[in-house]
Amino acid sequence: MINPSSPACAKTPAAIVRHHRLMKTLATLLLFSATAASAMPATPNPAKTRAYIDKAWTTLTRSMDDCRSLTDTKVAGHPVLYLPTNLPMPAQRADIGKRCGVDVRKLPRAIDRLGDIDATKLSAQGLLYLPHPYVVPGGFFNEMYGWDSYFIVIGLAADRRTALAKDMVDNALFEVEHYGGVLNANRTYYLSRSQPPFLSAMMATVLDDPASFPDAEARRAWLVRAYPLAVRNHDIWTRPEHRAGDTGLARYYDLGSGPVLEAHDSKYYLGVIKWLRAHPADDPGYLIKAPQHPDDAEAARLQQASCDLRASKVCAGAWFDGYRLTADYFHGDRAMRESGFDTNAHFGPFGGSTHHYADVSLNSLLYRYEGDLHDFALQLGKAGDAERWSQAAEARKAAMNKYLWRPESGMYRDYDFVAGKPSPYPYITTFYPLWAGAASAQQAAAVRGQLAVFERLGGLSMDNRPAGVQWGDPFGWAPTNWLAVAGLDAYGFHDDARRIAGKFTATVDRGFADDGTIREKYNMALGNADVKVSAGYSQNVIGFGWTNGVYLKMQDILHRADAKAPHLAAPVDVK
Repeated sequence: MINPSSPACAKTPAAIVRHHRLMKTLATLLLFSATAASAMPATPNPAKTRAYIDKAWTTLTRSMDDCRSLTDTKVAGHPVLYLPTNLPMPAQRADIGKRCGVDVRKLPRAIDRLGDIDATKLSAQGLLYLPHPYVVPGGFFNEMYGWDSYFIVIGLAADRRTALAKDMVDNALFEVEHYGGVLNANRTYYLSRSQPPFLSAMMATVLDDPASFPDAEARRAWLVRAYPLAVRNHDIWTRPEHRAGDTGLARYYDLGSGPVLEAHDSKYYLGVIKWLRAHPADDPGYLIKAPQHPDDAEAARLQQASCDLRASKVCAGAWFDGYRLTADYFHGDRAMRESGFDTNAHFGPFGGSTHHYADVSLNSLLYRYEGDLHDFALQLGKAGDAERWSQAAEARKAAMNKYLWRPESGMYRDYDFVAGKPSPYPYITTFYPLWAGAASAQQAAAVRGQLAVFERLGGLSMDNRPAGVQWGDPFGWAPTNWLAVAGLDAYGFHDDARRIAGKFTATVDRGFADDGTIREKYNMALGNADVKVSAGYSQNVIGFGWTNGVYLKMQDILHRADAKAPHLAAPVDVK
């Protein structure tokens, strides 16, 4: 700094001019320095990320003793909480309606199977009761979600929050018992669909943790109760609606029809129609010509060909330029949401052909599920059941090898059983068979050889086809990155697993350093949380339950002193 009393500040015109110029230069330099400093990204600090996760578990935990758990921002009008028809409200929660300003109702009938209740016939949509505390994903997701819960549970177990992990598994079993299956989430408008089947893996996580039960007798008693419910949940995927033609494989399929009930308006479906009209060569047949304001006869025809305009304002508003969406598109849209990959461009534009595919991810999960049921049956002394599940798993693996394995590309590919051909495009789910233990050593090595298709600065991208959808390139997600990392690790590719785990956790750390939170999804190309989605949820929701869980599991791999793989289903044919 210049001292004002120094000769440089003598009171002469020339000195004054020089002084002003000098001060102006210094001010400019200071401003530039401050601007540059503010523009520099914050330094990632894993310890700070970890501290945030510690607090986030509490922030994201809900219980129906807590009125904030019943806050319903997704349904207009007075919030409603539904109980199973044959279950009284526990005495300690008898005042929940008055205390929390919630209308407590009973479902109109007992549910034996998923889809037994048509939610469109309910007078109001609302939350479904759960007996135990649970962790929500974050943001506006204020309920317990199906496949999110697995990644949250493994994170809770890694963080030694054993009781909460077990509570979440017990809630999932409660859903099977009273609502027909593990639901997309505990809301009435999800009574027609499930989500990727991780229930058995959730159960295994709890059963493998000695802290979950006081003794072996309690553990066995829990498994005695849980096993038939796990079987009942598995049965969802062998129903005719979920069969992928005659392939012996399963598909995603929502048991409802028409626009999803969680859509508050027609905006999303209008966007689909407008995109298809602008790209007619890419329309797989999702559009039909129809009037905007049909008479009763035409409306009756459209109820079968498209959706029920008279019953659904969303359906009625889904019209543009003389076109509406077909009933088959709506089935595909619903199936896409059951898959968890909403929205993607892999199963047709906007995922609208999801139900036409025997999906690699679903069948890998079911192979693992059947292996888990085999193990549970053995633990319970049910040798006949164990043999049946072993045969089911082997039959599924044979079908996967026939329809899903593509040796020419070294990948598993989804199979369009309607068209009778495999998907021509790679997808990150090619790593799922490794997590499930369904791949041979040779198949696993071939899949590992395709890492470059997906690997980016920040981890693994969903695919290599940027389409602006959130479940596509360049975006990556905690669950798919974890299943790939765990699968590679299980087959002995430890260096690859650690490298990808390091990339993904560094991405989470950078995102946290930038904005102080953990996100739902990330940009794998940039290695940060800069996600701009053109189709699907435009938000990058904060929280975030499954990212927290996966981050902890990946840290375990990075800090592991030896090369032992985590507990997984034993890989098949690995020698």
